[in-house]
Amino acid sequence: MNPLIQQVQIGIDFIETNLDDDITLAQVANAADISQWHFQRIFKALTNETLKTYIRSRRLANALDKLLDPDKRIIDIAFEAGFESQESFTRAFKKVYEMTPNAFRKLANKNLFLKKVQFDVAYLQNLKHNISLEPEIYVQPKLDLVGLRTVFYSVDSEKNNIAEKLPPLWNAFLTKLIEVNGEVPEMCYGIIRQTAEKTDRLEYFAAVERSALKHLPAELVDLAVPESTYAKFACKGEVGNLDDTVNYAYSSWLLGSEKRHTYGADIEYYGPEYDADSKASTIYYAIPIE
Repeated sequence: MNPLIQQVQIGIDFIETNLDDDITLAQVANAADISQWHFQRIFKALTNETLKTYIRSRRLANALDKLLDPDKRIIDIAFEAGFESQESFTRAFKKVYEMTPNAFRKLANKNLFLKKVQFDVAYLQNLKHNISLEPEIYVQPKLDLVGLRTVFYSVDSEKNNIAEKLPPLWNAFLTKLIEVNGEVPEMCYGIIRQTAEKTDRLEYFAAVERSALKHLPAELVDLAVPESTYAKFACKGEVGNLDDTVNYAYSSWLLGSEKRHTYGADIEYYGPEYDADSKASTIYYAIPIE
């Protein structure tokens, strides 16, 4: 099994071992020895659910077993599952299992357990319907960029607000370039990286190379992306397809290869092949590897 898959499985096993305790996302990532955001990104790509949702689901599944013990009070089970009250536990339980905890206790049906995620070769081979996509491996020289910055929560987070943050940022950035430069440079970059506090909050830069500008707007901030080896994936079609490309890069390819993400910045390339109004458009998404 790929070492990175083993690390992710260690994180899953940590959750299983500590279902009766308060589990933070940072603790799971630390147990797997992977940064929090990258663990969440890989987990979401593989399972199509957030890590937080998975932990809640596993706690509910763990509660099922305890409900079979008639001497165990439901309120105690609720607290052990991380709920603040029996009422909130009942609401969450009913939403998942379409019955109350008390009704399940009377039914005593063991077939409703949720299964924990298992990562193995067969799973990876079937992921994304056996898509075969080999990236371009190359060395990206250091990039001296200027751009506009925002912070956001990605699709891997319960607080996902990409739609609120990134389109307005790009609109403001491109408008600024046309105002001071008269045109948009041939190549623009989207830079995604973790914030300094290394939570699941990220920072995003809409940027261009400093040398591509005739005039430098005062509002733009400097950004340097150090030289690194990258794996670049093509995303064809509508911009909305980009997330599928990222999921593939982080799951099928990265987990099936012998490479590791360096935790450096991911790069989106918007070049001559990009046309927001064309289904023949191509965006390139690159991840730094070692």
